[in-house]
Amino acid sequence: MMKITSLLILLSFSLIAYGQREERLPADLRQHNLTTYNASLFNPAFSLDRNNAESVAFWSRWQWQSIDGDPTTIFLNYTRKLNSKSAAGLAFFQQNTGIFFNTGGAVNYAHQFELNDLVKLSLGVNIFAFKQELANNSFQIDPNLPLPLPTITDDFIIQMAPGASISVERLTLSLASENLIDYNFNAKEGNTAKEDKIFMSLLSYDFPLTLGAATNAFLRPSMYLRTIPGQSNQIGFYSLLNTDKYWGQLGYNNFYGYGIGVGGTFFKHLSIGALVELGTSASISKDASFELMAAYFLGKPDERHKVVGFDIEEDEGIILQLNQEEKDQQMREELEKAEKIAESEKNISKEAKKAAREKDKEERRQEKRVRDSIADIEKEAVLAAKELKREQEQEAKAKEKEALAKVEKSAEKEQEVIKQEEALANVRREEQTRKLDSINKAKQTEALAEARRVAEERRRDSIAKVELAKRKAELVEQSEADQPQKGEKYEEVQTEDGLEPGYYLIANVFGTKKYFDAFMADLRSKGLSPGSFQRNKNNYHYAYLQRFDTMREARQARDSKYGGKYAGNTWIFRVVGN
Repeated sequence: MMKITSLLILLSFSLIAYGQREERLPADLRQHNLTTYNASLFNPAFSLDRNNAESVAFWSRWQWQSIDGDPTTIFLNYTRKLNSKSAAGLAFFQQNTGIFFNTGGAVNYAHQFELNDLVKLSLGVNIFAFKQELANNSFQIDPNLPLPLPTITDDFIIQMAPGASISVERLTLSLASENLIDYNFNAKEGNTAKEDKIFMSLLSYDFPLTLGAATNAFLRPSMYLRTIPGQSNQIGFYSLLNTDKYWGQLGYNNFYGYGIGVGGTFFKHLSIGALVELGTSASISKDASFELMAAYFLGKPDERHKVVGFDIEEDEGIILQLNQEEKDQQMREELEKAEKIAESEKNISKEAKKAAREKDKEERRQEKRVRDSIADIEKEAVLAAKELKREQEQEAKAKEKEALAKVEKSAEKEQEVIKQEEALANVRREEQTRKLDSINKAKQTEALAEARRVAEERRRDSIAKVELAKRKAELVEQSEADQPQKGEKYEEVQTEDGLEPGYYLIANVFGTKKYFDAFMADLRSKGLSPGSFQRNKNNYHYAYLQRFDTMREARQARDSKYGGKYAGNTWIFRVVGN
């Protein structure tokens, strides 16, 4: 009954919280695929039963990019079990959110409370300390920009992520927040608003399996819900098949798409795995994401976490181990007897072996002396050959240098003769040019002045006619273009303080100054020169790509994605003017 109730609670919460919003790259850690090692990054309470303490684990993720680029997320974690009820961890991480680049460390602590024989409550916390900087600060500030720009600095942030997990036999229900409490030491205020908190819930059930010789095998189907600020809620499902030698998982996330991963454990301690996530038409991007993980288990192999239901197999293993110990004792006694016999035979042949070793050493010394003599002769021959080759090369270089000097001297003489002939030819051409100029100069000046006068009159008449026709056509076209098209997002005001009349191509509207500043900095880092204004009507910040004089120009820029330089959606805001 409790299993059914827990499932209904999670499903109800999913239906209430799920909403549709405009999609963008989330600012969370994107750790929804972590099921075994480093699972404490999803929920800090999981360091007790899913991190396989004591271990060192590494995880990296390439978000919507090929694996030969820089990872968007890196997490290196050490987890240790303090006792049967508590565990702790220490980690280093890097995270690229698309706008900010976070680098720092994290500490983890979790403790378990046994409410009764079946129900266990686990509480944990992750505390992150990191430096936050712009992901791309290569842009240059335009000194002619009419609006003041904010000063972007690197911030130091402390962030606390608590979590809780309750287990009833094999059923687990957990809840965690990635940034419930945070503080920006540079800004001296909280780093995120109340509406920007990230929450995660998960429901799973473990089914013990028997797979041949594989030990500790189980199947864990799970479903989870993640609330991301500014994004649609993420709902996901995955199934994990795990043994002590290998594991595999298959899942789906409505934001990222399908995910499939495999891994194996080698030498009972080293684990290596990989996962690929494929976007679908329902996800924000069809590009693939990749994850790699590696872990080294520092404890004994039999200390790995086991699923409830393996107790009977463990008892049978203890009996088999006792029988094996008796056989090992008998084997050791037989080996001791064999060693005594071998020792007696060894003493008899010891002197003979010693003499053979001395003879062998003397033979090796003689062989070494012969090899050294041969090596010395070969070395002297090589040195003599090198000396002869060096002398021949020096002689060849001297001859080549002498021949080159003769050629250069001859070339200099020929060049001097050519220069003298060219000088005489230039003098003759200049004399002829002066004579022709003196004869034709007066006639050419008079004819040229008359031709210029006639051409200027014709040009002015043509320009006047073209400008008149163009102005009439523009007035007609402007009147027709100003009418909104069907389905077109468009807003028009008579006047707006500080704005000259025209058509503004709006990229985004923000109610929060922090996200507005980050968005403007991101546009400039892409080589754009955006503008902005704040409306008196709603006090919102409007970010626009450019102001245009006509509706036609603004529509062309919108339909062409601003010449292919801005992939987001845009709309037109018109200021009519008096």
